[in-house]
Amino acid sequence: MAPYSFSLSRRRVVQALGLATLAPLAGIIPAQADDKPEVIRIGSTAPGHLKFILYRNKKLLEQEFAKDGIRVELATFDGGGPASVALGSGAIEFTYIGNNPSLRLGAAGADVKAIGLSSWVPSNETLIVVRPDSPLKNIAELKGKKVAVLTGTVRHSTFAKALKEAGVSIKDVELLNIGIESSGPALARGDIDAIVESTGPAQKLVDVGGAKVIFDAGVSGKREWAVPHVLSVNGTFARKYPDIVARLLAIDIETARWADAHPEETIQIFIKETGSSEKAVRSTYGEGKFWQDPKITEEAVRALQAEEAFMAEAGLLKGKVDYSTWIDRSYYDAALKKLANN
Repeated sequence: MAPYSFSLSRRRVVQALGLATLAPLAGIIPAQADDKPEVIRIGSTAPGHLKFILYRNKKLLEQEFAKDGIRVELATFDGGGPASVALGSGAIEFTYIGNNPSLRLGAAGADVKAIGLSSWVPSNETLIVVRPDSPLKNIAELKGKKVAVLTGTVRHSTFAKALKEAGVSIKDVELLNIGIESSGPALARGDIDAIVESTGPAQKLVDVGGAKVIFDAGVSGKREWAVPHVLSVNGTFARKYPDIVARLLAIDIETARWADAHPEETIQIFIKETGSSEKAVRSTYGEGKFWQDPKITEEAVRALQAEEAFMAEAGLLKGKVDYSTWIDRSYYDAALKKLANN
């Protein structure tokens, strides 16, 4: 089969998963090999988490696995939900996605393992914006209003927490589950009253005069609202290729260290790859700190547990996460040994 040939049925599968990029997931059927996989497929929410973006820009994973004849394919998804479905089904092997979809996978008992952190950025990367001429000045005034937010995302969770802090229940807001491509025009038309979105795309809308900020989680939010984003692997793949998982995590660790050592280059790569404004990127990664260390600390686990409790209370989660089986630190430990021996 040619590398990028799709049957119609496979195209429909990919479209159903909500992929923002079709080409990278050419081989949608799980890779099969006796001693090594033919391909490693990694998903992230569009435009991608920082280490995912650095992989793409600097071809780090391709270089690592090319010597073994293993292809690496990077794909972006319209949200963490579709990415987690792809991971659980074996359509991809790894995900760099937010905590909410990762926790839902864990609570559902899916055959996936949380093997590291994608990031743990204290700003929570969430803005709430309204039209420039809107009379709304704070989030308490969103009661009874139409607000666009991708449900089940980190932004959804942050929005609920911010509303609760302001004395408003999220049930008192009319939520519309649409992304920035649709919510931006809807805001301009006056069809909705506000947008809850990641800092990058929301700030871009502000910069062109299409919106104004009424809430910035990085400024007005609470540090405890920030919860780690998660690096996960498909369980079947991990059991079959543990050394591959450890090698990927070794590259992850090195990439996190490289970013901290090269803050200006990292920021410029992020701007180039995402189209985000420099102001938004520097706001997110203040003082050139990137918070990309993949180590799952006990503090990180407590933050995930607190988020799980919040999601359950808010009706955003079914089931309960068994952290003793969901989190597997063995691959991280193996990665550290590989780096020490290099």
